[in-house]
Amino acid sequence: MIESKDKISKPDISRAKSTELYNKAKTYFPGGVNSPVRAFKSVYGTPLFIKKGDGAYLWDADDNQFIDFCCSWGPLILGHNHPAIREKVIEVMQNGMSFGAPTALENELAELIISNNPFIEKIRFNSSGTEAVMSAIRLARGYTKRDKILKFEGCYHGHVDALLVKAGSGLVTFGETSSAGVPKAFADETIVVALNDKEALAKAFEDFKDQIAAVIMEPIPANNGLLLQHTEFLQYLREICTANGTLLIFDEVISGFRVGFAGAAGLYQIKPDIITYGKIIGGGLPVGAYGASAQIMSSVSPEGPVYQAGTLSGNPVAMAAGIAQLTELLKPGFYEDQNQRTKDFVNDIVEYASQRNYPLVISRVGSIFWLAFDTNAVIRKAEDIDPKSMDHFKKLHLELLNRGVYMGPSGYEVGFVSAAHTTAILDTAKQAIFESLDVVFSPSQPSPGGRALDEHYDFRE
Repeated sequence: MIESKDKISKPDISRAKSTELYNKAKTYFPGGVNSPVRAFKSVYGTPLFIKKGDGAYLWDADDNQFIDFCCSWGPLILGHNHPAIREKVIEVMQNGMSFGAPTALENELAELIISNNPFIEKIRFNSSGTEAVMSAIRLARGYTKRDKILKFEGCYHGHVDALLVKAGSGLVTFGETSSAGVPKAFADETIVVALNDKEALAKAFEDFKDQIAAVIMEPIPANNGLLLQHTEFLQYLREICTANGTLLIFDEVISGFRVGFAGAAGLYQIKPDIITYGKIIGGGLPVGAYGASAQIMSSVSPEGPVYQAGTLSGNPVAMAAGIAQLTELLKPGFYEDQNQRTKDFVNDIVEYASQRNYPLVISRVGSIFWLAFDTNAVIRKAEDIDPKSMDHFKKLHLELLNRGVYMGPSGYEVGFVSAAHTTAILDTAKQAIFESLDVVFSPSQPSPGGRALDEHYDFRE
């Protein structure tokens, strides 16, 4: 049996400087932040203001050091401040940082991606994952000459008006706006169905025959928990789109280059019509991209009628960082090592929880993992997440911070392991997680023990 050394809460870390910075930030920014989840509304305490990252570690304004499992929300697959990326960026910056004109770096990064990805023939760089998704939807509508988009409840695609929608009541619904400022008319062009529901998907295509331009989906939904889907459902999605002349968009802003160089499309061997990527292709710098066949991409301006532009598209600094990062990812054994270290890490935590009957499930695919405090069922739909379970995460998050481990500040967010997370660092993190779980569930009543749900639970080996 794995033993924990500590079953009591530790003193809270100092947040004096972070608190001072946060109070000042609230005079400048709505809620004191430039992205909502950073406000720590779902966890305890003042938001931490970060001043440094290196390898697997972060340091905050109060000089607290943390093992980081947020990794800038995923793209830092090599860890913070990787020397190959830093040196490449500095080299390129000597010649200037923005031109609004083509550079050879764009060609180099595009060749790295396209020559190692069988699912796209041409690509267009832009400045963010949200922008990539927005452009992909416009492309799908322009190419098919249809207006409606179908998305899945529980998948997030950035703050695009047409996709900031949630499901109404019923099997198949028009989207209901989930943000003020999104016109109802926009939401009425978006159909929302539940994940992992063939019946709902089939009914949507029946109800809106010849009207759906594209279905957009995170093939590995990882913005609202890690909602691993049946491969069979993904294959059915591909087939029904093909049968109806609808384009299938895989939003791989999180899964792209994270679960493999060809992303989820490569993992499941399912070819989407359009793929979107995010800042992982820029080493964490602001960049996004969408890619497809040469035929579909020929609709993009200036070759075709679908307009999309941006001064910072193909920015040389982001291209340089992307070239350095993706070159590292192509080294033999990179993904196998990432997968094994993450699997061992998750399995040890699950074993610890199981021995103590803590109600913990950890879903995993590649180097992405998610802690869910519910053992009643495999969670594949957003509606199956018990909101009350977030109380456990809230307590866990505080205990982990006090032990030097940083997770994203919401129980709905996933965690990431980077190449900088050595086995020794992961062992230290595991011990902190063991101790924190003991505090969260002490005293606790016996309940079903922990389980690990990863790609091997329901997917091919």
